Amino acid sequence: MIDFKIIKTNDDIKILADLAKEIWYEYWPILLKPAQIQYMVEKFQSYNAIKCQIWNEDYIYKIISINGESVGYYGVSAKDKKVWQSSESKIGNYLFLSKLYIKADYRGKKLGRQAFSDIINIAHAKNLDYIYLTVNKYNTNTIKAYEKWGFHTVEEAVTDIGQGFIMDDYIMRYKIV
Repeated sequence: MIDFKIIKTNDDIKILADLAKEIWYEYWPILLKPAQIQYMVEKFQSYNAIKCQIWNEDYIYKIISINGESVGYYGVSAKDKKVWQSSESKIGNYLFLSKLYIKADYRGKKLGRQAFSDIINIAHAKNLDYIYLTVNKYNTNTIKAYEKWGFHTVEEAVTDIGQGFIMDDYIMRYKIV
């Protein structure tokens, strides 16, 4: 049975940070150098980073579990400002899908799609019209999955994240119906 457990406690955050580290070190070597993975895990996926995002930035994190085993997670945040500059993406309020990761053994089993349905429910509950995300331009399998779910690329973004590292991404949008 699949479950989406909302992260509420410091113990939950610790479990999530450990899961994130495991998945990131397994997945990202195909696209990123080890030093960038280490930096990004610490900056965006560590216990302290996740705790700050939940308590200070109103992120919602959920762990995806199957029969009690943690197999993935996602993080979203409602935004009420115009973040990107192209005219097509100036929309105001939207849900930002910041993270959606699944362990290797569980990819290709439609868990991401089920998580996305849960994310759509969050957007509906917040009365938002769009979901935005950023995805690495070279992460082709993930891009194909997002396109299959109904996302469309609206622009590109190169973001300096510090320590000499950048994120070279597509910005994708999904219209809530």
